[in-house]
Amino acid sequence: MLKKIKQYNFILGSESPRRKDILKEMGIDFDIRVSNIDETIPKGIKNHDAPVFLAIKKAHSLKEKLKANEILITADTLVFLKNKLISKPSNHKKAQEILNNLSNKTHKVITGVCICTIKKEKSFSVTTEISFNKLDKKDIAHYVKKFDPSDKAGSYGIQEWIGLIGIEKINGSYTNVVGLPSAKLYQELKKFI
Repeated sequence: MLKKIKQYNFILGSESPRRKDILKEMGIDFDIRVSNIDETIPKGIKNHDAPVFLAIKKAHSLKEKLKANEILITADTLVFLKNKLISKPSNHKKAQEILNNLSNKTHKVITGVCICTIKKEKSFSVTTEISFNKLDKKDIAHYVKKFDPSDKAGSYGIQEWIGLIGIEKINGSYTNVVGLPSAKLYQELKKFI
């Protein structure tokens, strides 16, 4: 499989430093191309379908510039608490509110992924359940001030301090919560190539 991977030029349709790190650790060399799509989710799309919808939309905005030997990977990660979408925080106060809401509860992190070439396309999603311990308000304030989670779904990075001290249990893929479900992506690439 690793030899097959070397035959293609991979494109990551994201500037996320976490997705870049995961692909590098997987042994995949890639270039970056970013789409500026409207990430509004139309009414009628179910929560579990929304991340795949956005990943496909990103892929389609970049697909026409692909060359014959290029494989594009796009992804979108969304967080849901009690079936309600938790948006990225607009400011530190909102981030604290979101983390306070996630405290002592279990929420879902769903990443949608799209793999495509000029000729074919495959999309999938992975769901992980995260259970937080009861988070102290002072701990939340410290995290938000020090780590600035403004670009993170759910207002936190699992690999950062709040994840290390606050997460009681993970049911599913850890890398999915970071932003790219690496094991599932690898299996899908094996079938795709």
